[in-house]
Amino acid sequence: MTSEITLFVNPTAGRGRGAHAAQPAARALRDAGFSVRTVLGADAEDALRRAREAVAAGTGALVAVGGDGMVSLALQALAGSRTPLGVVAVGTGNDFARSLGLPVREPAAAGRLAAELLKGGGGRDIDLGRVGDRWFGTVLASGFDSRVNDRGNRMRLPAGRFKYDLAMIAELAAFRPVPYRLAFDDGTERQVEATLVAVGNGTSYGGGMRICADARMDDGLFDVTVVGDCSRTTLIKVFPKVYRGTHLDHPAVTVHRVRSVTLDAPGITGYADGEPLGPLPLTAECVPGALRVLAPPSP
Repeated sequence: MTSEITLFVNPTAGRGRGAHAAQPAARALRDAGFSVRTVLGADAEDALRRAREAVAAGTGALVAVGGDGMVSLALQALAGSRTPLGVVAVGTGNDFARSLGLPVREPAAAGRLAAELLKGGGGRDIDLGRVGDRWFGTVLASGFDSRVNDRGNRMRLPAGRFKYDLAMIAELAAFRPVPYRLAFDDGTERQVEATLVAVGNGTSYGGGMRICADARMDDGLFDVTVVGDCSRTTLIKVFPKVYRGTHLDHPAVTVHRVRSVTLDAPGITGYADGEPLGPLPLTAECVPGALRVLAPPSP
């Protein structure tokens, strides 16, 4: 393994935290004996091109400094390679880091952990989700949650998970359950009126909303959480439980563990890792061991 590490930096992540976080993270890696170079992009397309060039040139690791959007870009460059991904999570949601038990908004600690894992064997392999040629690490959202995501991404204030709380309240006023068709890899199909369907490789989205609380990133399976036809009152009562993952016990909620799923519903856009995928229908496949990540062993 080469001793050169590439910092893949979003300077605008977390309302400017990305630019500041790069320095302590780089210092921690250099103190551990690694050579560090920084990659910035003029835009997302340019940043991805530069990241792919770094991977092709044999960088020892690609360390994403930013939020889940930056991690999503890094996945497109790294999936299927043996180059490990490190994460310095300083964005708004940081759900990829949360799912892996990585430091959040502690760039020096994240840099030290990445260096320690690189020296100790290079981390571990995890699964990724794939929709067409797009990869995702946490959750594919559709339905009420994707509309909340859409609204939340447009909001500048407040920061963190609270803007998703406000976005949810705004969407409650107009949302109605929609008819879904779900097709699983075992050949079964389900027609269901659902408030949302979330396909989890990781556990959370929206800054710690543990919608797929029992999902594991190394079992080769998605946890597909289906929230059925719920009234607004029920949603409001159940919503606080999502942060603890205890909503899974509610009778309106079912979970399916599958290798792949096709989602189809009228007028619904899919989001994965907070990024829009496009309108349904979409087919998501869980790809085992698709990514080497600088994270501690799964408990």
